[in-house]
Amino acid sequence: MSKYSEIKHHCYQANLQLPKLDLVVYTFGNVSTVDREKGVFAIKPSGVPYEDLKVEDIVIVDFDNNIVEGSMRPSSDTKTHAFLYKHWEHIGGICHTHSTYAVAWSQSQLDIPIFGTTHADHLTVDIPCAPPMADDLIQGDYEHNTGQQILDCFEEKKLSPKEVEMVLIGNHGPFAWGKDAAKAVYNSKVLEEIAKMAYLTLQINPNAPRLKDALIRKHFERKHGKDAYYGQGC
Repeated sequence: MSKYSEIKHHCYQANLQLPKLDLVVYTFGNVSTVDREKGVFAIKPSGVPYEDLKVEDIVIVDFDNNIVEGSMRPSSDTKTHAFLYKHWEHIGGICHTHSTYAVAWSQSQLDIPIFGTTHADHLTVDIPCAPPMADDLIQGDYEHNTGQQILDCFEEKKLSPKEVEMVLIGNHGPFAWGKDAAKAVYNSKVLEEIAKMAYLTLQINPNAPRLKDALIRKHFERKHGKDAYYGQGC
């Protein structure tokens, strides 16, 4: 049995959630999960339909993009995952999709405004959209530079990846992350729903106001603050 069996299984299960949650069509998406102690992560192989995917297909890669185990080519986004794992050591899982509403916002090159309490339940700021990549970077190591694009966006906007676990890449699509692969997928679905709600809000009222600060604080802190009371606790 492979010493990477556990993370392969977690990665496999997380990837199967993408079509179930209507976050992907065909093979347009991927999830990875990391093993920090072994210095590797597991990721979906490139171009394999979800209905055909098997646990043994999952590819193990190190943070320098070397294949450690697996007979298939890893996702074309592998270098982006590796970059983020290297630079944000708290991340346990990453999810990238081309979900409809999130991609529409990324193509608009706009942050998603915080209009309602569903958004505030998960973060206290607009969902950031990184500017489209510069031409010289597109011609260079594109997937690696996508990771740098995300990092630069967070540094420029002074955001913490521990507090904001999602981003849009201008003209590309969404990335989300979390403590593990399951949370990364959860955040991807939340991002898609918030993107959809924000779009519909602006169709109904193009001048819709941002959510009040008091409601932002209330809804975020009741789930995440020191006195959080949402849910059943530990």
